[in-house]
Amino acid sequence: MSIKRIARHLVQHHWRAKQIFPPDVLARIEQAIKRGEAAHSGQVRFVVEGALDGVPLFRNQPARARALDVFSLLRVWDTAHNNGVLIYLLLADRDVEIIADRGIDAKVGAAGWESICRAMEAEFASGQFERGVIGGIEAVSRELARHFPPRASPANELPDAPVVM
Repeated sequence: MSIKRIARHLVQHHWRAKQIFPPDVLARIEQAIKRGEAAHSGQVRFVVEGALDGVPLFRNQPARARALDVFSLLRVWDTAHNNGVLIYLLLADRDVEIIADRGIDAKVGAAGWESICRAMEAEFASGQFERGVIGGIEAVSRELARHFPPRASPANELPDAPVVM
């Protein structure tokens, strides 16, 4: 367990996520998800967590493990065609993880998701959080559109609103 990581999470904490993602930015992210879902039959969720605290922090939980927990907590896996995708940002670590249900993950693969994450992280490194998130949503939506085209009667199985934890 790194003292430096603990300090970063304790100092950064949750206020930073609300500062970087105020309501107007969250509304634009939600609109990007809605636009993307009009082009495919998948389901996209975006979650930003300012920092870990409590047990996850002191157990040194990696962002990927936390993203898996959030994927389960928000039931992103619970879609009719196994095509839910979670884009998770752990702000204190500036780490993006994409967790995809088995239906879409088998088609895109780890390398495809990883390239989207790295592109988002590059935007974040230059302070372009909104642009990075929306670019990531658009990239995920392109993958979903390739493999899961829109249906005649679309069903929105998961909320489109971003989650700030």
